[in-house]
Amino acid sequence: MNSEQYLKDLIIVVADSEMEFVIHSLLERYQSLGIQKIVFDIKRHIQRDAGCLTDCHNYLREDIRYYRYSMVLFDKEGCGREKYSSTEIEEEVERRLSINGWDERCAAIVIDPELEAWVWSDSSEVDKVFGWNNRKPPLREWLKSNTPYWSRERLKPERPKEALRSAMKEVRQPFSSRLFADLAQTVSLERCIDPSFNKLKIILKTWFTPVKP
Repeated sequence: MNSEQYLKDLIIVVADSEMEFVIHSLLERYQSLGIQKIVFDIKRHIQRDAGCLTDCHNYLREDIRYYRYSMVLFDKEGCGREKYSSTEIEEEVERRLSINGWDERCAAIVIDPELEAWVWSDSSEVDKVFGWNNRKPPLREWLKSNTPYWSRERLKPERPKEALRSAMKEVRQPFSSRLFADLAQTVSLERCIDPSFNKLKIILKTWFTPVKP
């Protein structure tokens, strides 16, 4: 099949609603990603991270004929292969997808340890979205001084989810999955230095390079 024979460009399997909101918001910012506008669908695996790891090839089997590319995103924590590296887990998933018909049209993104790792860029938008705008001490300083989740010598928290929940609890900010979408819509995409996020950007640019007029 050539690209014109597929109905849509990309099918993405994610582990939960937070990932769904983030990926949807990011792909709507296709110009910021440096890619062409694409037609995509996102679906959640009912077995979450572990299901994405072990069953994505079955979950995507019927989509092979309809989408140019497939992508699977899930957290390393909770997938059942925590003792392996993210790269090893990704290669396992990509190998399974390729054997089952996706060939070179697939990619896996494993976030170590979890999606919240993408949150902690140095953007002031993080403070705004999570209720810490103009507070003293600043969000990152408060976390390093008052929680065990972020060591001072590190650029990002060791426990990103716990750090996020602690910060929101401190300012009585209710948690919602849509907060991730708000962040994905506003934060500069160049500020996130997480390896899994950078892999996502590279793959999308490789697959969907803008067509020059």
